[in-house]
Amino acid sequence: MSKPRVIVTRKWPDQVEQTLQELFDVQLNVDDHQMSVSELQQALQSADALCPTVSDSINAEVLDVDSKQARILGSYGVGFNHIDLEAAKANALVVTNTPDVLTDCTADLAMTLMLMIARRAGEGERHVRSKEWTGWRPTHMIGTKITGKTLGLIGMGRIARAMAHKAHHGFGMKIIFSDPYPPPQDLLDSLQAESRDSMEEVLQEADFVSLHCPGGKETWHLINEERLAMMKSSAFLINSARGDVVDSQALIEALKTGGIAGAGLDVYEGEPNIAEEFLTLDNVVLLPHLGSASMETRVAMGMRVIDNLKAFFVGEEPHDRVV
Repeated sequence: MSKPRVIVTRKWPDQVEQTLQELFDVQLNVDDHQMSVSELQQALQSADALCPTVSDSINAEVLDVDSKQARILGSYGVGFNHIDLEAAKANALVVTNTPDVLTDCTADLAMTLMLMIARRAGEGERHVRSKEWTGWRPTHMIGTKITGKTLGLIGMGRIARAMAHKAHHGFGMKIIFSDPYPPPQDLLDSLQAESRDSMEEVLQEADFVSLHCPGGKETWHLINEERLAMMKSSAFLINSARGDVVDSQALIEALKTGGIAGAGLDVYEGEPNIAEEFLTLDNVVLLPHLGSASMETRVAMGMRVIDNLKAFFVGEEPHDRVV
């Protein structure tokens, strides 16, 4: 019996690619280039499964190609706003993702952003590398303490809960949040986390606001000029979720005018393209979408894709099915 044909859109960790080769008739992306629309369409026509990443736009144009052979999209990542789910469903394609395994790693990165921007770490490193540092002095590069401050979470899913645990138990931070589907009360009690009736209340009260909501039409520019104006001028915004949740131009203006004190960003609208003005500002930390970028996590994500494919091809329901 022939092995299912699988095409992978980007380079994955070696351990994962080796396992893919053992289990499937797999086509790997050896040079790690960004696949074009035409290449993605050809993959759907020639493979039983296509394995995209969050950097691949799997839209209606890609999915509506004639003579599809593929029956499943095994996406590498927890988010799925890069896939047109309605078009996938209309084309009878199963879609899976990789939740759970990247929770702590992404929460660690959100904490990293918060610490870096509060203590001016990115700015400080640039200062040292440029050989401008002349030595310690009492008023040099004073930042903001995070211990005991209030962390406001927009969304209280897995990653937000993990960040809340680290912030509360590690730094004694007060946790407030807004989420229409709050977690169980016993979990909130363990974090001494307090729900607020609206996102606006969180924005007004928090010293640090961290975004943990999915991307897509419902959350596009959720953080806009009006909502940024609700934040304290001493507050910081952290985004390790999705870039289009934040209106980039509104955030740039708030950073330039002192509307908020600073921001830590791992994701961007239209990435990898970044609004040029961000690059000129010292009060923003900019990282290249590193949320899940530890070897342990990236391997676990790949193995999760493999588990979903294995289940699908033996007629079982994939554990992480989205549609």
